[in-house]
Amino acid sequence: MESKITLREMSPADWESVGVIYAAGINTETATFETQLPKYKDWDAAHLTFCRVIAMLDRTIVGWAALSPISKRHAYQGVTEVSVYIHPNFFGMKIGQKLLTELITQSELHNIWMLQATIFQENTLSINLHQKMGFRMVGYRERIGIKNGTWRNTVLMERRSSQLGNDQQ
Repeated sequence: MESKITLREMSPADWESVGVIYAAGINTETATFETQLPKYKDWDAAHLTFCRVIAMLDRTIVGWAALSPISKRHAYQGVTEVSVYIHPNFFGMKIGQKLLTELITQSELHNIWMLQATIFQENTLSINLHQKMGFRMVGYRERIGIKNGTWRNTVLMERRSSQLGNDQQ
């Protein structure tokens, strides 16, 4: 019998499993500028209280996705940063695609009209996933930040809703 990936809303009780997956991403050196796992309180404060999704395989959390505001300024309401992390043991199962699909749907229900992703240039799996999900590359940032003593380059990708945000020209 084939196992099926299911999605559900993330709860604070999921943090231990979510943290394991996030730490694995940190350790890859290609997923985030973070160098250590934040405390849940800090992670929670940095992310929207909605649009937090986990992927489950049977009873195991295998991935998560969440949104962060890019700015507190009123003008940027509806613009968020995407985070998607998959446990490395479950790569290749289209979990990222499922999480992003759900995040896009949920974001539009909450009047989020633009999703942005900042991705290390060598993380081609993530770049390809975002392109497949309708994100387009809008910029390249050379030597934008230092991780473990090394300057890193990122690409900036965005996905604009076809449902929202089109009333302004």
